[in-house]
Amino acid sequence: MKKVVITGLGAVTALGNNVQDYWNALIEGKSGMRTITRVPAENHDTTVAAEVDDSFEQEASKYWKKRMLSATTKAVRMGLASAGEAIEDCGADFASLDRSRIGIIYGLADNTYEGVELENKSHITLKRMQSEIPAMIAIKHNITGPSFNMSTACASSGYAMALGKHLIQSGLCDMIIVGGLSYVVNDAVLDGFNQLLAMSVNPDPNKASRPFTKNRDGFIMGEGGGTVVLESEEHARSREAKIYCELAGASISCEASSLTAPQADGAGMAYSMRCALEDAGITPDEVGYINAHGTSTTLNDLYETMAIKQIFGEKAYDIPVSSIKAAIGHTLAGCGVIEAIACVKAIEEGILPPTVHFDEPDPELDLNYIPNSALKKDINVAVSNAFGFGGHDATLVFRKYN
Repeated sequence: MKKVVITGLGAVTALGNNVQDYWNALIEGKSGMRTITRVPAENHDTTVAAEVDDSFEQEASKYWKKRMLSATTKAVRMGLASAGEAIEDCGADFASLDRSRIGIIYGLADNTYEGVELENKSHITLKRMQSEIPAMIAIKHNITGPSFNMSTACASSGYAMALGKHLIQSGLCDMIIVGGLSYVVNDAVLDGFNQLLAMSVNPDPNKASRPFTKNRDGFIMGEGGGTVVLESEEHARSREAKIYCELAGASISCEASSLTAPQADGAGMAYSMRCALEDAGITPDEVGYINAHGTSTTLNDLYETMAIKQIFGEKAYDIPVSSIKAAIGHTLAGCGVIEAIACVKAIEEGILPPTVHFDEPDPELDLNYIPNSALKKDINVAVSNAFGFGGHDATLVFRKYN
């Protein structure tokens, strides 16, 4: 089976508008949580979000001409900014490559056509176009391979990475540009998730998202976009690309249980992790870090902890686990890729990001959640979970490249 490697990274998050700023803030234990500014916070039960600073627009304009960006929403520009960084980072000379064997997949779960932009009728049809990001990337670089979106709720970009891996291993593609984004701090989305009682109503930005703690009361929205470049090992080496790590395993599955709640006792989550490890040919003993889905909801954090114990047994207590959603918010469709980037950097630098805002432990949740401060530890294998509404589950396994 072909090895699939990662050669390019790009990110726009509440912690920074490029990968290095995002990563540095993450391991410094910083948080992007703030009182909501995009809409009147007082109109909602949830008043905190991890919003992206609008300076990301400058990043987008570095990689894309103004006339192309004029037909886009802010959400699309966020995705394009991360794509531009990842493509530049991978160092590919597309003119020298077979562009019919390059694909593009983006995870999107939310309509990127925002109500706030209704007043600007310019290019309104294009702004409604859900596949605008992959289309624009393809047009700019004359990429003629498969190009499409993936929508499986919060697992969307995790699914996109898994499908990218399998498209390469099937022999259809040599390279896949994979991304995901979230730009959903608006009245409709806040109202919708508050109706489901899924979001925290704590007004303190330092306490609103507290994964794996006793007093957690729901997740907090996070904005962001992330992009990675996947390639077959042979293709990357033939062009002497920098290889960050291997995407060794991936699984996608559906719990077929509930639209909103995880399967009881974490059975579906455990199945997702088991399948990804089997795909990678990796034993539980080899895993050095788990990036948990860790939403700070009562059920997710409990069931994910139970699932980790089911798969790793007593070893679970020796594996550092963290949720970076306390720092960057829940980036919904974007979390699979955005959090994958954190795993890639953790393997590269030997530093594991913390779970910030971790205060009072929950007696039922007794793993090592890397509370508040990053952990220096060299690891060879990292596992990352992305679990979505509808029971859509994705798990990715990253391995140090040799």
